[in-house]
Amino acid sequence: MSIIVEHVSKTFGTYRALDDVSLTVNDGELVALLGPSGSGKTTLLRIIAGLEIPDEVESSAIYFHGEDVARRQVGERQVGFVFQHYALFKHLSVFENIAFGLRVRPRHLRPTKQQIHDKVTELLRLIQLEGLGRRYPSQLSGGQRQRVALARALAIEPKVLLLDEPFGALDAKVRQGLRNWLRRLHEELHVTSILVTHDQEEALEVADRVVVMNQAKIEQVGTPAEVFHHPASEFVIDFLGNVNVFHGRIEQGKAVLSGLAVGDRAARSASKNAAASETRQGHLYVRPHELEIERYLNGSPAIPALVSRINPAGAFAKIALTTNEGGDIQVDLPLERYEQLGLQTGETVFVSAKKARVFTPDYVI
Repeated sequence: MSIIVEHVSKTFGTYRALDDVSLTVNDGELVALLGPSGSGKTTLLRIIAGLEIPDEVESSAIYFHGEDVARRQVGERQVGFVFQHYALFKHLSVFENIAFGLRVRPRHLRPTKQQIHDKVTELLRLIQLEGLGRRYPSQLSGGQRQRVALARALAIEPKVLLLDEPFGALDAKVRQGLRNWLRRLHEELHVTSILVTHDQEEALEVADRVVVMNQAKIEQVGTPAEVFHHPASEFVIDFLGNVNVFHGRIEQGKAVLSGLAVGDRAARSASKNAAASETRQGHLYVRPHELEIERYLNGSPAIPALVSRINPAGAFAKIALTTNEGGDIQVDLPLERYEQLGLQTGETVFVSAKKARVFTPDYVI
């Protein structure tokens, strides 16, 4: 079931929640709507579900598999919806929670008791909760309750599965396990799915494509690798994980920013976008793992900085540094490299960029 959203806007009083948004979700794809609070992602999800009505715009449309469903009610869209806070019926067992959507169907569409039993049993296997059908929600962990909520949404065999921050109320370890489980489940079922999240790691790990939203608009759509390694705007790179920002200028087709310079690729890109004689202000964005630390200058452009804090716990050693101008730099070093350097707090080292992205007001390098 493909989904096409065309020129959708939504206002609440004077507040504009969506501003002329268009998006295509392919059949069987899992797409993540990623952005900060207030970016419009949940509003877009609710409009796709039919829980909100978009503004009356002549060119606006919502298509499910080529059929315009913009004026159809929620029940007519065959959508499964999973909320952040489970919304399970406390007085019903796990089995009956999952069976609920099947039991309330009109009599002529309702499966037989045996069909319902078989369907729920299969879903309990799918969510890895076999043998817990007689328990009540209060007897389950948060992760188990969220899996039951997902099974209940799948019981009606929806054409589209919509998930609104489904793991947001869970702790980090449970969230990680459920992300892996959801990805495996999607590969088995191939239900067209849209996941709303503000967790960058979740979106990059689970989704086939990521839609980055900001201030009621879509900033970028791409695979996780595309949006992370080739961000379309300063907002996207700043939102997707930790990043160091250096301020400076572009001159003679090269970036010169607070002591760091960008290599040949950036210089070639700059010359295509600006005359070599022009000087422009620019921002250099470098992720912590894209920086290198040396004890001595080796001829490459580098910034002298003081080691202010070292945290070697984790896959990388996190090194916090302070420049002579008082700026902060975060460097993530592989543990082997950290041990090789033998860094100590209070010493001065030199920081250089292995890779960088340059943004100016008019163009991107």
